[in-house]
Amino acid sequence: MRFLFLLSFSISFLFGTLVSFSYDERDDLQILNELDIEIEFIKDSELQELYNKHSSDNKSYYIDKFNQSISIIPTLKEILKKENVPSTMLFLGMAESNFDLSAKSNMKAKGLWQFIPDTAKRYGLQNDQYLDERLDLEKSTIAAAKYLKNLHNIFGKWYLTAIAYNCGEGRLIEGIVRVSLDLHCKDNPDFCKTNQYKEYRKVIAQYQSKRTGFSELNRIYKEIKELNIPFTLSDLSTVQGKESRQYIPLESRNHIKKIISFAIMMNKNFVLTQENTHLLNRGVHKVIVPVNAKGGIHLRSIAEITNIDYDELVFLNSHLKEQIIPPHKKNYQIYIPYQALSSYQQNIDNVPQIEYQVHIVSSGDNLGKISKKYGISYNIIKDYNQLSSDMLKLKQKLIIPIPKKQVRKSQNIIITQSNGKKFEYIVQKGDTLGTIAKNQKIDLNKLISDNKLKSTTIFEGDKLVISY
Repeated sequence: MRFLFLLSFSISFLFGTLVSFSYDERDDLQILNELDIEIEFIKDSELQELYNKHSSDNKSYYIDKFNQSISIIPTLKEILKKENVPSTMLFLGMAESNFDLSAKSNMKAKGLWQFIPDTAKRYGLQNDQYLDERLDLEKSTIAAAKYLKNLHNIFGKWYLTAIAYNCGEGRLIEGIVRVSLDLHCKDNPDFCKTNQYKEYRKVIAQYQSKRTGFSELNRIYKEIKELNIPFTLSDLSTVQGKESRQYIPLESRNHIKKIISFAIMMNKNFVLTQENTHLLNRGVHKVIVPVNAKGGIHLRSIAEITNIDYDELVFLNSHLKEQIIPPHKKNYQIYIPYQALSSYQQNIDNVPQIEYQVHIVSSGDNLGKISKKYGISYNIIKDYNQLSSDMLKLKQKLIIPIPKKQVRKSQNIIITQSNGKKFEYIVQKGDTLGTIAKNQKIDLNKLISDNKLKSTTIFEGDKLVISY
């Protein structure tokens, strides 16, 4: 009983100076424990200030962000659990992007987990004219989990993993080397007089000025690790007044404190008030599911035949740059709301047989040339891309809808959708209205009238109605 009283007293002391919201001390300390952070860090004044800011001034913003992301959080939690990454790392995603699948930074990082191009490529995330899998909910989260586990293998503690994710392995290793040397010198003043210490400081200075590479810094990092110099997050977060370069950057110090603050806030009753009781169940059931879709299909076509809200479908599939399933893929995974799964399975085969491709305008391109290349009317291209004129710009992206034809050939003529005395004719290379009328044995004026043509100019890929 005396032990429990003392534990309760010590916890109450730690939380005594915090903001005036109620605390579930056991859960809050468990968050620090999950991240391998010393319990005393709960007293950090900057942490308390940041927590107070988010839990009072920004409370409504915080709740709004969770409401907006309620459909994706169960998937994130499931993947982290499967990959044996602490559940608290969910809030690294919130600190990075506020759970925004299409978030962008001025450092060319994208997605919920803010991957830069090189790191994304290293972890197998595709990026081409159709896809940017940094924005793919499942694939980016799996890649982030693997990256986090690799960082944890290097640093051994989850809070160091989160800091390295933000500022990079090299920058954190530099900070650990510096704080370790400072702490070791404090306890062993004679060490600061040794040639070994002087060499370490020289390497650090050369690394900071980019006169030596990471390999040298990493060498002394491994040597210093052998000394087993203990340090804490509080040590690493210490601001050295006279130093222009701190152990870790300000952004990284704030980053780890944001993760802690967000995680603690999720334990609080003031967030989970009556109007937000649905947040209590987040992560319990998956509300979106992955399904396979055929290459070349547009998300709008899927939305129409399944009655899924198009904007929601676009949000869930932010990785599809032009909202088109990549034509070069026979099948590709997309995400739909769970409640639409039955409708999708019943109706997916009824999606209009139209393949969509992206054409990037190059030198010498014009609408006529592009229409001939893909075998469709330039008017269709112009209308589909909402072009107000025939002028194109270099590297402009055009979405090209290409019908998948059920074709039969006769005398170099392609005929589709035959229906009694009326059928659809696809204009071929070298065709004129006169030759078509002659070959089909119909009157030229009737051909012009039936198709409501304003001139006799036609293009390869145009569709004409042939009526007898």
